[in-house]
Amino acid sequence: MQRYPVQIRLVHFPLHPETPIEGLSLEDLFRGRDMSAARQRLQSAMTAAGLPYGERTMTYNSRLAQELGKWADTQPGGEALHGLIYRAYFVANQNIADKRILVQLAADAGLDPQTAQAVLDQRSYADPVDRDWDYSRSCGVDSVPSLLGGQQLLVGYQPLEILEQFVKGQLLDRHEDSDFL
Repeated sequence: MQRYPVQIRLVHFPLHPETPIEGLSLEDLFRGRDMSAARQRLQSAMTAAGLPYGERTMTYNSRLAQELGKWADTQPGGEALHGLIYRAYFVANQNIADKRILVQLAADAGLDPQTAQAVLDQRSYADPVDRDWDYSRSCGVDSVPSLLGGQQLLVGYQPLEILEQFVKGQLLDRHEDSDFL
């Protein structure tokens, strides 16, 4: 974004939508799989990208966070919420299915906490997130992160050079598996 005039629109995707509200340990989610190599790759990728990453032990249902994020996108300055949700989940290992945490994150982003609470209680953005999920599936998205530009789908964490090719439209049908958690 610093090098190219790109516009980004977040489209939500149902990664592990069956996860209960209280969360699920990564050990249970990936039972029988040795995830140490995937964790190390993720940690290395985050460090290389200059992104913070904590020792995450749980996965949480992201549905309510997605709905709140969809609302935040309609608010001035609301894009700040996405970074706060990221940090809460990946760095602080917080339950982003907990409405109290989400309302506090909205307030931290400078958004009205009472409105955020109402959005969550009334599920005001459930339908737009459902449409995002349908759209993601129709585009062939099956993991995160995924980037869609024109007819190109780029899956998984990618180095800057690949992202530049993608942005420039020079990337030809490159799909890679993602081991990210």
